[in-house]
Amino acid sequence: MTNLVDIGANLTNNAFRADLEPVIGRAVAAGVKTIVVTGTSVEGSHAALELARTRAGILFATAGIHPHHARTHGPLALEALRELAARPEVVAIGECGLDFNRNYSPQADQLACFEAQLELAAELELPLFLHERDAHAEFAKLVERWRPRLTRAVVHCFTGTRAELERYLELDLHIGITGWICDERRGQELKRLVSLIPGERLMIETDAPYLLPRDLLPKPGNGRNEPAFLVHVLGAVAAARGEPRERVAETTTRTASEFFGWGA
Repeated sequence: MTNLVDIGANLTNNAFRADLEPVIGRAVAAGVKTIVVTGTSVEGSHAALELARTRAGILFATAGIHPHHARTHGPLALEALRELAARPEVVAIGECGLDFNRNYSPQADQLACFEAQLELAAELELPLFLHERDAHAEFAKLVERWRPRLTRAVVHCFTGTRAELERYLELDLHIGITGWICDERRGQELKRLVSLIPGERLMIETDAPYLLPRDLLPKPGNGRNEPAFLVHVLGAVAAARGEPRERVAETTTRTASEFFGWGA
């Protein structure tokens, strides 16, 4: 099978502290030959970069401030992200965006932090790795304002409505699909929508250690998701789209390669 790309895995999470080497080994053995390690804060982005530097060509990193940490943003944090983004292992700005579901940071801070990172991505001509939850209207409004100056952007872990998907596609955004599509309770709408995503806009991810596919058998005893399970997500996406797994593998890998720039 085509080598797969996991466009979002939180490998610096404490859940992987004890066995990161075997986790990466299992991913590579399963055919997941490229993993983008998500940065969600300045400190976390430093950690993602350092991890990526240990496995050149297999691991890459993003550098950004997640909306949960938006209260920490400011000139020093943005300058740190700019310095991180200069490293060749860093392939996108993010994870950034808006999360009005939990509001771990005040919404005003989230909006300011998100716009600052949109501006940074435009300045550096880097792709964006985006997060949106219960904030579609404000999120789309900001992205639309900046879209003419941006290169590429992916809405990571899309779980929204048809109207939201259509809006993101109108904005020429890419869409990342996780194991949410395997959830028999919450993933049914996503199964119906995934066929609407053009192949050149579709990518797949695990968001490990989160979002373990609910229909994965056998389930790991620790209940932890990991990049090797991207193969299961691939199968669910292929089934929902009515396409052969190999075709979806080839398409999503090519799309990820072009999106992040290592296939240029």
